[in-house]
Amino acid sequence: MTINDMLAEIRDTNLNYLMLAQQLIRADRAGAIFRLGLNAEVADLLEHLSTPQLLKLAATPMMLARFRFDDQVILGMLTNHTKDRSLTQPHAAILMAGQPVEEIH
Repeated sequence: MTINDMLAEIRDTNLNYLMLAQQLIRADRAGAIFRLGLNAEVADLLEHLSTPQLLKLAATPMMLARFRFDDQVILGMLTNHTKDRSLTQPHAAILMAGQPVEEIH
């Protein structure tokens, strides 16, 4: 894969993420803020982006979406298939909800 291919994949992923984020925010603001790990100000900005702004932001040569956790315990709970998934996923969601929204400066 060439660098141009990787940049195109990043752009496509960013665009899909931004479009999904807008749809989630418009449909269920509180749920979207929780699921996406955003603060209210960022949700406001994303909700009101125009299509040209969305495309320009998606073309940023870095991933806009990122893992919301660095905790090995949470990652293990979400990926462990041997345990009862009906309990581990809600437990992981509760642990993630307790983490503060990170601000990027």
